[in-house]
Amino acid sequence: MKSCAQCQQQNQDDANYCYQCGTELVAAVKEAGASSTIYATRSDTDLWRDFIGPTAERYLERFKKFGTEQSPKFALSWNWSPFLLIGGCSFLWFLYRKMYLYALIYAIGPVVSIYVTGDFTSGLVWNFVAGATANYVYYWHCREQIGAIKQQSWNDPEKLDAAMKESGGVQTYVIWVGVALYVLFSITVFKVIQEGSLDIDRVPGKSVLATAVKSV
Repeated sequence: MKSCAQCQQQNQDDANYCYQCGTELVAAVKEAGASSTIYATRSDTDLWRDFIGPTAERYLERFKKFGTEQSPKFALSWNWSPFLLIGGCSFLWFLYRKMYLYALIYAIGPVVSIYVTGDFTSGLVWNFVAGATANYVYYWHCREQIGAIKQQSWNDPEKLDAAMKESGGVQTYVIWVGVALYVLFSITVFKVIQEGSLDIDRVPGKSVLATAVKSV
């Protein structure tokens, strides 16, 4: 059966015109076939470039360490971007790359670690882990998302583009979120230092100690 592109009416296979609206079916079939052929010629590498977006070539070069699509493997690599987002802000890089689950993990993990240990430096461990695993995690994210997109909309240009925009690329607003968080973080650190110095001034016996030091 042939489906009319104009009214979606089902027609016999040998029909040249739609029984309902009169649209020429042969032309519609040729147009659809040409569109499918054009999109079918897009390589997986092109899809990966479109999905990654900014700095795609750099990430594709890093991904070569993880083997082929048929036999992926783990390999050590380093990504400075999430590592340098100190202050428990590594989650911003994962959010920027639309890896929401990992963004949640790296947002909560450092806070819990600092709360349990009482040591602010424990958050640095999360930065090291993020720097060492970010490329591999992102590789699998791209691999899974692109595979799902190919299954759902490989021969439909509009669906393919919509899926790429929804799942791939980056979220530029995260940059401004990061700037705001770092400003807030800097203000908080400054206040903590300031209040800490004031608390020291209130320590009993400090004036006596200062007098003793001066007399030496």
